[in-house]
Amino acid sequence: MGWDFDGALAPNLPATPYKAPACAAAPAPFPGTGVHAGANIGGAFTGNDAFAPIAGGNAGRLSGVIGGVQAGYNYQLSPLFVVGIENDLEFTGLSRKADLVMPAVSAPWLTSGRARAGFTMLDQRLWLYGTAGLVAGELKDGPIHKTKMGWTAGGGAEWAFLPTWSAKLEYLYTALKHDNLPDWRAAKLHAVRVGVNTHFDLFR
Repeated sequence: MGWDFDGALAPNLPATPYKAPACAAAPAPFPGTGVHAGANIGGAFTGNDAFAPIAGGNAGRLSGVIGGVQAGYNYQLSPLFVVGIENDLEFTGLSRKADLVMPAVSAPWLTSGRARAGFTMLDQRLWLYGTAGLVAGELKDGPIHKTKMGWTAGGGAEWAFLPTWSAKLEYLYTALKHDNLPDWRAAKLHAVRVGVNTHFDLFR
């Protein structure tokens, strides 16, 4: 027996065990230090002065699909700052067949090696980064095929939607040398790509 708040005699009731409210699992942060690999696809285009028509006059423009694979390594310097390197190999639909006015020009493939650095936010699930590095690619001009070097720079956002998976949106500007190619005026490319990466740490 026990006492209620008014001093009256009342039966003792068994204690009800306390259960803490269930907490939702914390979202997975952006995968920091480790290796990643994945694939991407998007669109690419050149400026209006990419190549010169055979008869002179206004220059031409190329546009098409771009897609390929990437792999790299990231290192998390602090909870909010991640740096890394990434290499990619891209195949493009940037091409044009010859006719009576325009030459046959194309850029079949590109490959780059770039540094990436940026900050994480939104519970460390989103990584905003800038990127820059060297690029090589093949430029075709009629019967002439040459591999040219250049540089590339841009930026992107990568979102960790699972503990070891992320999706990214990226923009890259690429400028290739075009000497000794009579019809190429400016091998300058813009590309917007979406992709996915899987992440794993080889040293754990």
